[in-house]
Amino acid sequence: MNLRRLAVTACLASLLSLPALAADHWVGTWATAPVALPNPEAKYGAAETTYREIVHISVGGDAARIILTNEFGLTSLTINAAYLAPRTQGSAIDTVNSRPVTFNGQTSITIPAGALAVSDPIALKLPALSDVAVSFVVPAQPIAQVTHHSFANQTSYTAAGSVSGAANLDSPTEIIDWPFLKGIDVRSSDDKAASIVAFGDSITDGAHSTRNTNQRWPDLLAKRLQADKKTKDLGVLNEGIGGNRVLHDNTGPSALARFDRDVLAQAGVKYLIILESINDIGHAQDPVRPYDVVSADDLITGLSQMATRAHTHGIKVYGATLTPYVGAKYSSPAGESIRQAVNNWIRTTNQLDGFIDFDKATQDKTNPAVFSSTADSGDHLHPADAGYKAMSDSIDLKLFTK
Repeated sequence: MNLRRLAVTACLASLLSLPALAADHWVGTWATAPVALPNPEAKYGAAETTYREIVHISVGGDAARIILTNEFGLTSLTINAAYLAPRTQGSAIDTVNSRPVTFNGQTSITIPAGALAVSDPIALKLPALSDVAVSFVVPAQPIAQVTHHSFANQTSYTAAGSVSGAANLDSPTEIIDWPFLKGIDVRSSDDKAASIVAFGDSITDGAHSTRNTNQRWPDLLAKRLQADKKTKDLGVLNEGIGGNRVLHDNTGPSALARFDRDVLAQAGVKYLIILESINDIGHAQDPVRPYDVVSADDLITGLSQMATRAHTHGIKVYGATLTPYVGAKYSSPAGESIRQAVNNWIRTTNQLDGFIDFDKATQDKTNPAVFSSTADSGDHLHPADAGYKAMSDSIDLKLFTK
């Protein structure tokens, strides 16, 4: 697995220095963090299938490129007939502005196991904060393990056969993950355009926010950035994975293991927001399912390692305080003590370029160890839509003009 991660990281890093694009300025407008999905029943690859995956981009551009992934595949993956188009509603696309996607001039690409594929530039102007559809065909083939993002919180679609160019899919099946799709970059005429990576767990992934409404805190941050002329050239990339941990693999590789792939290799990344550790804390204190024990010092070391690695690449790093979790299923007094210690470090350390106080933004004013009633989704761990908005609103946009 370590060799595979190194190979993927090297491949991703090459996106930033492709010779053919040397004169162009590319920034990430949308991204997701993939994980492995075993396919023992051969649900994937049993028959030719069209995928139409809906994503909400952040910053706009005058051209685009897509990134497909087979990072966790055990065999090569062939993908045919890809298209990029504005989404109108449901599975319907704007066919007037639909564009075929090629890879080195070809409409088909075979991606080796453990690798990914970056498309040729696509001549399509994409407005900021718009919904786009990435459609492609996966022909019948053996697929032992799928690479996908498991919690999209966005409805996408599949249909039988090769119909990726259709204006609307006939009797599509709804899906709520993003299989085989990793990212979209846009070309910007503004050489100051850059991207912000939001790096974290399910709270960054948008768990418990309203589906299909883009209420995750990174979405709401992107909306605020676009409304300010000083920051409208910035994209936001959501690299959250539900259940993810800093120090140990859980849902997907640990934050430390996936850091190069999901942060350093992103196109145009200039800023990083880290919101992660609560799963390390919670699972370590769970008496029913005791996971790997961690201390506050362990987590602080992991967070400082990420800051050091980002700084080496000229990226500014902002730590986000961990939101309240008392009352959650895996909360404990010992875990709360660790959360407070980690938050104190985030607020006071000089190893970060600043901090964002999500804890203060979502806590109850009379009992700060718990969510406020408006911020709480009901499970005492994840915010509701109002909580995600409070998080976004607490971010000082001046952090991104430095």
